[in-house]
Amino acid sequence: MNARDPYGTGTAPGFSTVAVHAGEPRHKAANALTTPIVQTATYTFADTQELRDHFEHRIEREEYGRYGNPTQRTAEQKLAVLEGAEDCVLMASGMAAVTTTLFAMLSRGAHVVVTNDSYRRTRQFLTQTLHRYGIECSTVPAGDYEAIAEAIRPNTRILISESPTNPYNRILDLERFADIGRRHRVKTVIDATFATPYNQQPLAWGVDLVLHSATKFLGGHNDIMAGAVLGSADLVDGIRAFHGVTGAVLDPFAAYLLIRGLKTLALRIERQNANAQAIAEFLEGHSKVQRVHYAGLPSHPEHAIARRQMRGFGGVVSFEVEGDLDAAIRVVDACRIPRIAPSLGGIESLIEQPALMSFYELTTEERLMVGIKDNLIRYAVGIEDAADLIADLAQALDLREQHP
Repeated sequence: MNARDPYGTGTAPGFSTVAVHAGEPRHKAANALTTPIVQTATYTFADTQELRDHFEHRIEREEYGRYGNPTQRTAEQKLAVLEGAEDCVLMASGMAAVTTTLFAMLSRGAHVVVTNDSYRRTRQFLTQTLHRYGIECSTVPAGDYEAIAEAIRPNTRILISESPTNPYNRILDLERFADIGRRHRVKTVIDATFATPYNQQPLAWGVDLVLHSATKFLGGHNDIMAGAVLGSADLVDGIRAFHGVTGAVLDPFAAYLLIRGLKTLALRIERQNANAQAIAEFLEGHSKVQRVHYAGLPSHPEHAIARRQMRGFGGVVSFEVEGDLDAAIRVVDACRIPRIAPSLGGIESLIEQPALMSFYELTTEERLMVGIKDNLIRYAVGIEDAADLIADLAQALDLREQHP
């Protein structure tokens, strides 16, 4: 069967067709339409010869739940096709994917370069946890490619960044980033959680590994925890082997819910892209908003890069209101549709202040040192009607005007 024309229609299938059908056999156990949940911790062998065939790689099958599960395998195969990857390994959370990947690829004496707008827990793991194991990390400004190249040492093993970044939606030139890695023989890793495979495929631009918090857009319903690592079979195999030791396995039911979420990924992301664009344009024109951080706006510093390498600009809008921390609090508390909560990517809109949700323990001055402003609001856009979300924001900002 032609991989680019698996259904014999004469053309490559579209994203939604792939999302619904990829990775799943046409005939499933018990004639089920959906992929069954294989809820077992261990697997039996018919006889010793089957055990030998398994360990000598003459047959492919499961052995023990920490090394894989049929429901998990289906989710991995589906996601690999969507991302354009040779292989995928799923884990119990996005941070499990980050930490397991870094532990698997690094050893004592190694060095990592990370951009300063990367997820705070990733940077914390690199600069604090790995430091205890003799692994060094250099942090460079996001978008400064000369600084990235200059930070590389003879012992540098990984360049890691995000695109878009959290919470400012900075866009990395993936082709340029990957080229730096290739020229210096250093592996490149991108956390593409904000983008999803629908909006952006870093592997196609030469990046070596892609990470996702599948808890977010991929699952899409705020009801699972999962992480994914995707790339070449060789790289993913090494991470999978290490993962089998550390044991941050994905539950079969969570894998089932992830499969369900992936089938509607294109529909949800199209709506969230459109909603976020409309909200960003509304906010940019509002007198009480100082700045909007969204790559779909021509005012965004990397708008041209985003247009070149992305299908859509994502479902997260960050913006700064006039005033201080309390001014932002009044806007957040006045919104009636989004709920105040961490996370993003689900069908329900969520709103929060990074200064409080993620950096509560720091002072205003300390937050500014890491680039987080007190008047910054992050809006994770859901699939509600854009007109309703905008009307809600309008009344919240109007209420803000009444309490200067």
